[in-house]
Amino acid sequence: MKLFIDTANLAEIREAHSWGVIDGCTTNPSLIAREGGDFVATIHEICEIVQGPVSAEVIAQDAAGMVREGRLLAQISPHVVIKVPLLPEGIKATAIMAAENIPVNVTLCFQAGQALMAAKAGAAYISPFVGRLDDISADGMELIRQIVAIYDNYPALQTEVLSASIRHPEHLIQSALAGAHVATVPFKVLRQLFDHPLTDKGNAAFLRDWEKVPDTDIIGQVERWLAAR
Repeated sequence: MKLFIDTANLAEIREAHSWGVIDGCTTNPSLIAREGGDFVATIHEICEIVQGPVSAEVIAQDAAGMVREGRLLAQISPHVVIKVPLLPEGIKATAIMAAENIPVNVTLCFQAGQALMAAKAGAAYISPFVGRLDDISADGMELIRQIVAIYDNYPALQTEVLSASIRHPEHLIQSALAGAHVATVPFKVLRQLFDHPLTDKGNAAFLRDWEKVPDTDIIGQVERWLAAR
């Protein structure tokens, strides 16, 4: 499974990337606005850090406008993926850009039929929003399972399922179990993936026991051992 970070915060992206687990990044107008920086400069900087797919969303609501914005955004970096809303005009724009080998992430997917339309149009990614479905007492993970099953039935469809609106670690785990190709995760949730009380307890116990060793300087011990060989 590919792991993307869902943010436009450069500090968060740098930190998560330093862990060696991040394959890409997704942004949207809300995330860009939250950071208050220049849109184009931010997208370029993210691409330089991540060196993987970075979703940049169009604002136009008509297909011609989406395509015009998408073609320009694609020139920022070869890593840019154009993000379009799952509207008839968005699907129309997706087909045009896909034919020009511009990768498209179709976002705001809430039902399997929408995902099928996006795949038929040639989308590189479909973004089902599991958290927002859960918010209205629907089953977000069931949507992931449905889309994965449909795509698996038709190997000619090359669209990857990108599980979005991840609210907590369990959403990520369930997305992986359901076969989603990608999950895009806020920094807070990525950080929570490390947390378990038994991990903290065990590490503290190891450190306490190590203090009983006569020489606790590992580097010094190894350097002396190597020098003596």
